[in-house]
Amino acid sequence: MISVTQALQIISAQATRFAIEEIDLLQSTGRILAQIVVADRDFPPFNRATMDGVAISSQSFEEGARCFNIEDIQPAGHPQKELKDDNNCIEIMTGAMLPIGTDAVVRYEDLDIANGVATVNLNSVSPYQNVHLKGTDEKKGEILANAGVKITPAIIAAMATVGLSTVKVYCLPRVAVCSTGDELVPVTQQPESHQIRQSNSYMLLSALQQEGITATNYHLPDEPEAMTSQMKTMLQQYDVLLFSGAVSKGKFDFLPQVLQQLGMQTLFHSIAQKPGKPLLLGQFNNGPIVFGFPGNPVSTWVCYQLYFKAWLYQSLGIAIPSVSAELGKTVVFKPALTHHLLVKLNYKNGRIIAQPIDTSTSGDMVNLMKADGFLSLPANEEVFAEGRVFEVQLF
Repeated sequence: MISVTQALQIISAQATRFAIEEIDLLQSTGRILAQIVVADRDFPPFNRATMDGVAISSQSFEEGARCFNIEDIQPAGHPQKELKDDNNCIEIMTGAMLPIGTDAVVRYEDLDIANGVATVNLNSVSPYQNVHLKGTDEKKGEILANAGVKITPAIIAAMATVGLSTVKVYCLPRVAVCSTGDELVPVTQQPESHQIRQSNSYMLLSALQQEGITATNYHLPDEPEAMTSQMKTMLQQYDVLLFSGAVSKGKFDFLPQVLQQLGMQTLFHSIAQKPGKPLLLGQFNNGPIVFGFPGNPVSTWVCYQLYFKAWLYQSLGIAIPSVSAELGKTVVFKPALTHHLLVKLNYKNGRIIAQPIDTSTSGDMVNLMKADGFLSLPANEEVFAEGRVFEVQLF
């Protein structure tokens, strides 16, 4: 067995750099930006009102004026107007250009308007109150977003503002998800007493969708020739093969043998950890990388989160989300294995508490649903005290 650290180092060495494609702006949410986004003009591009009201000269107010004749109106989206008389005002709408000759906006709530006259009910008016000044957010030519970030709705808005109808993003790998085992039947089928419905594959397919990856689902029987036949086609079509099950030491766990016969180089096939000890990693020359997850749901899920996402995120140049949290109770774990402990996060007096979730086995799917993430307890210790701080990898 190798350590978790060694396994992650080997996976890191297999990371690649994906090609770049240009896609429609609205299709880019959640993808990884592969270009810089630059302001094509000042943000905002003009002095703009942040409230509905009237635009006045603060100097006139300072000199004693309180009643201002309304001489015009400045709607948003219209060319800038000019105040003809310093003792007058122009009605203005939120987002509109501040008229020439004015430098302050008084809200409708602070006015009485009658017979075309606006009376200001304030003791003071400051220059540029309720005004968003030109260029205060960003100047023309400044970088709004760097390459290598996940595109959020806010970044979409910034790209739309600078006129990007298409955007360059990193390509995503072509992924096949393969469940294994004669005991598995489709979710639409009523299982016999000796069968169970497929679930791990749906868990992985759903997780990949969160990364923007639409994977293809396969099911392989516990029969080497049938496995070989299906996998020969997969090797030509996919960049990543994710297997669930058939990687341990059982008499029907044919997957490692079949993959090796097809030319896979085994990079490792056992990690000193719980859950997920028999995790398999392999690589085909000029072909896909292979992750063989143990078949139990918790093992599959933790290994996907810790190892596949390490490869994917490093290949995309982004960090895996995590938070620091205090262990919610003392945990004792004596085997010399790294223990990936499922936790539920709670918040107490400004601190994040990671409360361990008691799972009966690595097949405990019900308690898996309660977990927000996991933390990894080091293999060279046995007692982990309540209050100790760990990094929690978030699901």
